[in-house]
Amino acid sequence: MRKISKAGISFAAAGLLVTGVVGAGVAANAAPTSNVHLAASSSTVPAPLAAVPEVFGGDTSVALDSNFLAALKSLKLTPGTSGNAKLSGTDISFPITGGSLAYWNPKGDYRPYVQGILQHTGSGLTLKAGSTTVTLEDLTVNPGNSKLYGDVLVNGKVAAEQAYIFSLHGGTLKPLTMDGKNGVLTGTTVHVSGTAAKLLNSTFKTDAVKADLLVGVATISAQITK
Repeated sequence: MRKISKAGISFAAAGLLVTGVVGAGVAANAAPTSNVHLAASSSTVPAPLAAVPEVFGGDTSVALDSNFLAALKSLKLTPGTSGNAKLSGTDISFPITGGSLAYWNPKGDYRPYVQGILQHTGSGLTLKAGSTTVTLEDLTVNPGNSKLYGDVLVNGKVAAEQAYIFSLHGGTLKPLTMDGKNGVLTGTTVHVSGTAAKLLNSTFKTDAVKADLLVGVATISAQITK
């Protein structure tokens, strides 16, 4: 894996930037249902180092924190997967099924320097206790507002659609690198949102799930070229 140079990620020169308004769509405050449109130029927004209007695949993985796993064990909750997600040891991964990304120089003043939408349709995380299973699936990552959304199912029945499940803290995010056809962003920490904590506590009859509980560290490996 290698760190990308400015020349290596200047996709604008390759014609990958499409017309639109960066500030209006990329950092939306809710879970969008379609890809964003990225601007090639703007009087107020600097040109991104990299802009990918269509992500072709890849995955988002989370290295689950040992304290999170210990908290699940204390609550007698067993983690698992649904659909195409994979759980290997303490790492869980979700295939990327669509989306778009833009990346600005993290040393510059423009924030948030990672914006876009990444969709993970058809996979999810399950939490099971006794006869009750909560499934968090069809995840949507929005790095622009540092939130992760998803559908919430209780024993197969939809309890909420595209609810705000996890918060994303990017203070430890490392610079964009390339691994073959994939652009890799790693280091963002994932935390339980207040919305998810309330829902889980209500479902499993407890008050032990706290908002901002660290879930783990995320790595996005998005296929940005065919």
